[in-house]
Amino acid sequence: MGRVFIPHSHRLLLPSPSPLHRSSNASTIPRRSRFSPPAHRQIRSELSLSCGSHLIPHPAKVDKGGEDAFFVTNHNGGVLAVADGVSGWAEQSIDPALFPQELMANASGLVVDEEVSYDPQALMRKAHAATSSVGSATVIIAMLEKDGTLKVATVGDCGLRLIRRGQVVFATSPQEHYFDCPYQLSSEKIGQTYQDAMVCTVELMEGDIVVMGSDGLFDNVFDHEIISSVSGSPEVAEADTSQFSK
Repeated sequence: MGRVFIPHSHRLLLPSPSPLHRSSNASTIPRRSRFSPPAHRQIRSELSLSCGSHLIPHPAKVDKGGEDAFFVTNHNGGVLAVADGVSGWAEQSIDPALFPQELMANASGLVVDEEVSYDPQALMRKAHAATSSVGSATVIIAMLEKDGTLKVATVGDCGLRLIRRGQVVFATSPQEHYFDCPYQLSSEKIGQTYQDAMVCTVELMEGDIVVMGSDGLFDNVFDHEIISSVSGSPEVAEADTSQFSK
């Protein structure tokens, strides 16, 4: 039986008397990284994503649909994005869902902006600047170029797993100030910005499976359970030959 762990609500990042520094744990996270498949595996000249999505709210937040938001689009090679509202805002009578919902709505409308052009960090910057709701959220954005290059920018503990031939071959790492207080884009100056994002570049291959989600997924489900779930899914099996297409 798999482990079940229900995390505490994320803590709100509050001002401190001294300047905020990254924790020693966070400082070890590489700001930029690149993962490429073995040289003998050929990258197809033009790839695109075949996407699916599902939202399961926390049991206590079902009535309002949860505090996560996301969007997917087939613009260019494809864009995936997830934002997880920081629950600590509820203690100040602010709905934690409003900020991530507006952030994702802004991001979905900005993917066609010429300044974005396959740059998830630029999309994050522009969407954050356009968001006026009070609150904060952890965020991950992935954009696929048609040559198979997946560019990822993440702030906080939303994550991504790349599954190839039944194995996780790439995974993002969470960014935290301390336990239960992740990096977060915020309406307040104390929060992080696109400049704090961890940026990764991954070379995809035909048939790869990309799983993205909030910490609510990765805190509760082991990687091997994710692999088992997606491998046994009829929808994934049906799309296996068209997951990436010319």
